[in-house]
Amino acid sequence: MSQAKSVCVYCGSRFGNDPAFKQAALDLGQVLADKAWRLVYGAGDVGLMGAVAQATQAAGGETFGVIPTHLFQREVGKRDLNTFIVTETMHERKKVMYMNSDAIVVLPGGAGSLDEFFEVLTWRQLGLHEKPIFLLNTNGYWDPLAALNSHVVAQGFADQSLLDFVTITDTVPALTEHLEGALR
Repeated sequence: MSQAKSVCVYCGSRFGNDPAFKQAALDLGQVLADKAWRLVYGAGDVGLMGAVAQATQAAGGETFGVIPTHLFQREVGKRDLNTFIVTETMHERKKVMYMNSDAIVVLPGGAGSLDEFFEVLTWRQLGLHEKPIFLLNTNGYWDPLAALNSHVVAQGFADQSLLDFVTITDTVPALTEHLEGALR
């Protein structure tokens, strides 16, 4: 029997201004549980992070959270997860999340989510992994990021392959379809 697959979800510790962002996080949490894919995430109980974890748990899914000590109070560390790990640093948090996942999904978020996205994208560009990376582009949230990545390629700072390392989907059902193919 093969080991269950794990999906690392990077997303905001806030809800953002569009209610569709929270709904997408809730829908993704439900899908993760339905597909028996373990949620790997930042262990917070606030914003989109909390929403995806709460939805995964409510649907009976497995959760794996990683939070650094300095964010424990700010992000309200969610202790009722299947696996709850406290790290000393952000770097350690990101490494543990990455190493315990088979695919990466990025929902709307801020600078932290961008940092996480660019780190795994850079590692992919350097050949350090082949894990699929997905941007959930709810209501066009990631359009400026997609344009920036295209600009980087057009200006000669990266090969076309940079764009091929990221799959952009607009809906949770489309994301689910791509994840099913990637996690076989």
